[in-house]
Formats: sequence, C-alpha cells, structure tokens
Amino acid sequence: MTWDYANPFVIDLRVNADDIDGLGHANNAVYVSWLERCAWRHSQFLGLDLAEYRRLDRAMAVVRHEIDYLASAYEDQQLQMATWIVESDNRLKMSRHFQLIRPEDGLTLLRAKTTFVCIELSTGKPKRMPPEFVEGYGGALLSADLLQ
Repeated sequence: MTWDYANPFVIDLRVNADDIDGLGHANNAVYVSWLERCAWRHSQFLGLDLAEYRRLDRAMAVVRHEIDYLASAYEDQQLQMATWIVESDNRLKMSRHFQLIRPEDGLTLLRAKTTFVCIELSTGKPKRMPPEFVEGYGGALLSADLLQ
C-alpha cells in the first residue's frame, strides 16, 4: 500500500449490501461510520477503550470532520482504512488523518481529517486531557518530519 504517512494503524473493511445507496455505491454516511470504527480500534489498541474513558470520566468527542471523497466503493470490495494522530495540544484538542485504500488496485478512495475535543463524560463539557490521554494519544502522535 502507498500510505500518506509512515506507520499507519490499519483496519480491514468489506463493503456490505446494506452499505450501498440508491446510486449503487457505498453511501457517504457509511464512510463516516468507518472513520469512527478505525478511530475507536486505534484508541483501543492504545489502551484507551470505553471502560478507560468511563474510569477517567473523559472522552475524545468529534467536533469536526473534513472528508474528501475521491472515488466510489462497491458491494463486496475489500478496503483498508488507516489512521494517524497528526496533531495534539495535549490539553483539549487532537486531530487524526485517515486514508481509505482499495487494495485490489491501490486506489485511495477517501482522505479525511477529524478534530476531537476532550470532554468530561459526566458533564459533557470540555475538560483537560488526563495524563493517560496525553501519554496514549501523544505517544502515537506523528512527528513533524513525517507530516511534510
């Protein structure tokens, strides 16, 4: 695969019949669900699962998606979604980049950036990242030289 950055966290996806819209390709909303799935699996890999979020009374909540749909995906196609943490202020905000590739031809179908804000689960209000988030997400942060 030709990934945009080094050391991606990658999940495998398959386009199911339920993913297809009236135009005959995967619906745009399905792509958003794949972004969420990839981000969650990466968080779990980093040791920051829902149980840890609840224990810490913190979560990373989406505040913005920027999505470039570059090509369509069709039923039964196998895909790979990669993510990287590209920015973090280690206080409130963090951003991920995503890339969706169809391995059969190497075509990039989507590129996206999602911005998250740390919230306190009990109130829903923005709250500083706990040390566990700074360590876990910060440890996965791409260095500036890999982003250029």
